[in-house]
Amino acid sequence: MTMRTKAIGYWTTTAMLAFALLSGGAAELARRADNVEGMLHLGYPLYFITIIGFWKVLGGMALLAPRFPRLKEWAYAGAFFNMTGAVASHAMCGDSVGHLIAPGVIALLTVASWALRPQSRIVGVLCAAVPANPVLGD
Repeated sequence: MTMRTKAIGYWTTTAMLAFALLSGGAAELARRADNVEGMLHLGYPLYFITIIGFWKVLGGMALLAPRFPRLKEWAYAGAFFNMTGAVASHAMCGDSVGHLIAPGVIALLTVASWALRPQSRIVGVLCAAVPANPVLGD
């Protein structure tokens, strides 16, 4: 994969993820009727929608802001936990597969954006390269 292709993939997935987090969070903070009904259907208290909406908006902003790689790591983790939790909640309530698709796709976008992020947005190295034979320096 060329650097240009990776950059396009990163910004495409990140823009879609940020849009999902910002718009979803704003809808939750505005307490749109369908969001309120969904939250109550899943068995969560209504105040939970404000907490989730607040963190989604901040997470979307963090992903788009320059610098702050550690903050971005937290935003990615929060988005992934939120979306996989939504999939599990809908599955446990016996909702149709259609209710699992949107949060599942957003969870996949989260992983894709995280995996494609440029070096400047990476906190550390996941696996350091180790020479095949440290004694010989290979």
